[in-house]
Amino acid sequence: MKYTILISIFFLSLRSVNVFADNYPRNYNIDIQHYKFELKISDSSDEIIGTTTIEIKFKKDGIMEFRLDLINKSAAKNGKGMEVESAYCNGLKTTIKHENDALFIYLNKASEKDQISSFTIKYKGIPAGGLKIGPNKYGERCFFNENWPNNTRHWLPVIDHPYDKATCEFIVLAPSKYKVVSNGLLTEESKIDSENTLTHWKQSVPIASWLFVLGVAEFAVQEVDNFNGKAIQTWVYPKDREAGFKDFSSPSKSVLEFYSDYVGPYAYEKLASIQSSSVSGGMETASAIFYAENLITGKMSERLRNVVIHEIAHQWFGNAITETSWDDAWLSEGFATYFTLLFQESEYGHEDYMEGIKKARKTVLDNYKKDSTFSIVDNRTAETGPVTSVITYQKGAWVLHMLREKIGNENFKKAIQAYYKKYINGNATTDNFIAEMEKAANENLKPFFKQWLNNPYILKIDGSWTYDNKTKEIKLNLSQTQSSNFVFEVPIELAIYNSGDNTPILKRYNLHDKDASFSISNSEQPAFIIIDPKNVLLADIKFKQKQ
Repeated sequence: MKYTILISIFFLSLRSVNVFADNYPRNYNIDIQHYKFELKISDSSDEIIGTTTIEIKFKKDGIMEFRLDLINKSAAKNGKGMEVESAYCNGLKTTIKHENDALFIYLNKASEKDQISSFTIKYKGIPAGGLKIGPNKYGERCFFNENWPNNTRHWLPVIDHPYDKATCEFIVLAPSKYKVVSNGLLTEESKIDSENTLTHWKQSVPIASWLFVLGVAEFAVQEVDNFNGKAIQTWVYPKDREAGFKDFSSPSKSVLEFYSDYVGPYAYEKLASIQSSSVSGGMETASAIFYAENLITGKMSERLRNVVIHEIAHQWFGNAITETSWDDAWLSEGFATYFTLLFQESEYGHEDYMEGIKKARKTVLDNYKKDSTFSIVDNRTAETGPVTSVITYQKGAWVLHMLREKIGNENFKKAIQAYYKKYINGNATTDNFIAEMEKAANENLKPFFKQWLNNPYILKIDGSWTYDNKTKEIKLNLSQTQSSNFVFEVPIELAIYNSGDNTPILKRYNLHDKDASFSISNSEQPAFIIIDPKNVLLADIKFKQKQ
């Protein structure tokens, strides 16, 4: 998601035990199969006029109602929000209740198990959020959504939670000066009258509602390339045509190739890079990714390059495999952050990868000084507060970095491919991911994940060493000094460099106590000793020779 500089986020309530506590009112008795969104927009006002048709499969007999999210028009929102005019079930008018930002639709007849019914909702209003309507950096009017994590409800009637995924289509009537971009494939673009054009996009791959995308602006459009028969496109403001076409000329195809090989097939019908006024970094909306308008400079900056890699990684992690609840948002953000580094390692070299890993560690350690309460996996819900912080991204990436070191490159890759194959176009939990890793490694990994995912603590190590000339031994003392009583159990590697020798002697130990002492035979006093020479341990380490 949002590849931007995040600040530490304060949570009103955090618990260190991961209990499934996302309090969104799920309804597992229905399964939305498809959304069709018909929208009319204009330059005369910010009001949108919408007709949404939803195909729903009922999973049990006797259901008489179901709930959707849709923000109410209210004085508290300065008259913004949506008003529902009518609703229909299989073509017959039906009863609704729209209050407290929830839309209840009542069936005319109780459901039968496995029946699929069609519901149509007619509504209108000025969005209070979710769909940003206004000028871009050039003062030109445009329409761009920003749904994450639960703002789709501001402009579309949906299940606004990642647990339910459905296919979608957008049919948009807009002034003819605009071009319209959305998920999936373009099926129609027709001039309806002297002023308006109808544009129809349709996606046949199920996604969560926060991944729906709509961009309406004056665009310059380029067909950049194709990947496995799927178009790679660029959509930028006409004034940024030359700069934008240059900026997005790479590395999209290389990234698609790498992830398809490393993880599994790309799920969607196209890949569009879109300049947008609605985001501050990037937004991984499925098959059509938004990038902040000011990132487009024509300089092919490293910053934009890394945002592109990150957002494309999300097409696999977060989009194709979606977290079942907000408790597990790291399955999206931590994974996209780490797989950005994996691509960089493949494309630009191991040094580039390690530079990114070191930066991520610094970010984690710096953030811990500001907020020592945030666990990667915890009880959270978008209904009451933020669901991510920089820890979700950077510490999440470090967990995967340490995991790959622990089980080996081949086992890690095999498990990632098995995980993707099993859950593509569906939902997954952290436990689902752990199970696939354990199968590949043939090892119990639950203790590893628990200590890194389910508590907020950062490992701190203070150590020293001396050399005993009589016994020809190095004496080491290591202490875990994190302020909590929590004790980490981790492998720790030492690199011993003797004078004039550029090749270190490597020693590996398991650190599982608050304080530990080791003796190592060595024929001479070392020139110096380094803890964690390969940078594979997320820790704040202070280590010196004791005089």
